[in-house]
Amino acid sequence: MPIPRTRPDYTADERTQLVGWLDMQRSIIQWKCRGVSDEDAHRPVLPSSPLMTVAGVISHLRWVEQCWFEVILLNRPATGPQFVGPEDADMMVEGIPLAQLLEEYDDQCAVSNEITAAHALDTTGLNTDYKAGSASLRWILLHMIEETARHAGHLDAIRELLDGETGYY
Repeated sequence: MPIPRTRPDYTADERTQLVGWLDMQRSIIQWKCRGVSDEDAHRPVLPSSPLMTVAGVISHLRWVEQCWFEVILLNRPATGPQFVGPEDADMMVEGIPLAQLLEEYDDQCAVSNEITAAHALDTTGLNTDYKAGSASLRWILLHMIEETARHAGHLDAIRELLDGETGYY
């Protein structure tokens, strides 16, 4: 179930604000996909970026969540397509229904939120295979806000090119 698109309270504590802003961006991602057909979700509209589709962006965001919270922070196995496939493998989703991709993204966000709730913001990553493994949970949350918001902007443009739908927040 999509999270409401509400900003965190102006005076909330740091954790509440970080998670609140990230959840709002995640909700915007879900909202941008509302009413998109599977055909349109897989239709490239940017000639120089054929994998930058609605479906490709959703898959990428799902795997980015898994990478930062599970692989970098907790040092769980690096099993996502970006670790085992060709470059941009996490965006190669031909034939996977948008509803499935959105459900997987939603499930992964729930896992990320469980991990976040169980760790202090100053907790640093356990993964030593990547330089980013030294990032704190605070840094990861800030990065994920940036990453998710950037791709929400991509979805804004893709959606407008697909069917003319526009809207912010």
